[in-house]
Amino acid sequence: MQDIIAVSTSKSREMVDITERISSMVKKSKIKQGICNVYAMHATAAIVVNENADPKICLDTIDALNKLVVSGIWRHDKIDGNADAHIKATILGPSETIPVKDGKLLLGKWQAISLFELDGPRKRSIAVTVLGD
Repeated sequence: MQDIIAVSTSKSREMVDITERISSMVKKSKIKQGICNVYAMHATAAIVVNENADPKICLDTIDALNKLVVSGIWRHDKIDGNADAHIKATILGPSETIPVKDGKLLLGKWQAISLFELDGPRKRSIAVTVLGD
């Protein structure tokens, strides 16, 4: 099963928890054992698996990336001023693959799937593919 979901972001940089939407797709697929791939169809967004219980983790991650990759000093900035977002997305990566067991995402107690917005706000398209039996 494959589908594309839309996620609207409201900030220039934020993490948006999409776990429930992905879980619903896995349930709808009726696949019991397999994998679920979640893929951001953008060059300035990423998909991550991280904690969602404490929102400070999201803020800390954003702060760490901003310190690691500063804005305004890159060649691409002369085109549209968002080179740091491209670099951060490259570091984080566009996708995550999560095992599916007994028809459910095999995530740890504190894990969640998030869209990492790096150049928002925007409407993002996320491709979700569920494979298995």
